[in-house]
Amino acid sequence: MNSNSKKRASKIFGDTANFIALAAGRPAAFIAALVAVIIWGTTGPLFGYSNTWQLVINTGTTIITFLMVFLIQNSQNRDNAALQVKLDELIRVSEVKDLFVGIEHLTDEEIEDLRSKCEARAKSSGDRAVRDAHRRARRAADAVG
Repeated sequence: MNSNSKKRASKIFGDTANFIALAAGRPAAFIAALVAVIIWGTTGPLFGYSNTWQLVINTGTTIITFLMVFLIQNSQNRDNAALQVKLDELIRVSEVKDLFVGIEHLTDEEIEDLRSKCEARAKSSGDRAVRDAHRRARRAADAVG
């Protein structure tokens, strides 16, 4: 497969993955799934709640879940990569240090160390807006946790 074919296949897969992920997240998709489950459930007495009747829903949901995992992961990977490029560009053109460009490639421990240092600078900063934002973030985190 040449590079143009690979690019075209990647574009087709990406577009399909985005379309399906967006469609699956709509209320109509939930309603359709709910209707399918209700129809399946109400046909139970008709089929005597047989093993085959149960296998239909189990197989269907397993296949759909299996395929959706890959499609949603593909969409998330591309969204995260695009977001990272945007953030890197904002950092690059701002007065912020370029030190933070590419930190997504660091280990979890290195990222945590940078986060702790940033928090410490924000706490010790004379900038009231930074301290207020830090307090609001902590309150929000405490409210969730």
